[in-house]
Amino acid sequence: MSHYRRFYSDGGTYFFTVNLRDRSSDLLIRHIDLLRTAYEYVQTRHPFKTHAITVLPDHLHCVWQLPQHDHDFSKRWYLLKSHFSRHIAKTEATTHTRKKRGERGIWQRRFWEHLIRDDADYENHIGYTYNNPVKHGLTERAEDWVFSNLHRDLAQFAALIAPYKGTANFGESA
Repeated sequence: MSHYRRFYSDGGTYFFTVNLRDRSSDLLIRHIDLLRTAYEYVQTRHPFKTHAITVLPDHLHCVWQLPQHDHDFSKRWYLLKSHFSRHIAKTEATTHTRKKRGERGIWQRRFWEHLIRDDADYENHIGYTYNNPVKHGLTERAEDWVFSNLHRDLAQFAALIAPYKGTANFGESA
């Protein structure tokens, strides 16, 4: 069994990539209201600040800041995935191993996380998060993608979305 090493930092700011198991699915945007409900469910029970989030059909990217004296982002992702999955009709194929573990098979088991190190790292990950729909050919302009909170912060982050030319693939396939 693999043992993933995660860097936990109380009050840390993290970038995440969370993927559906079926990367050809549009489940996240097709059920965006349910995803929002799951997100709010977790956020009210285990608070965190969302600096940026973009939801794509088969994955999402976000930047969270955890409260002081709290580093448990894994619990938050477990709860969010579980809440979302419990409210989706069971249509996906499930392996024997997943059934034995009580898993649905909607989400990839793991997720990518990165502890933000400094202001430049923060800006790079914010830009990547908001520009991801453009990278995937879903829209021509980041500000036209409705499944993000860019509109909340457009004035603050406008300088990060126009010139973004990042080539890094933060936790996703090219």
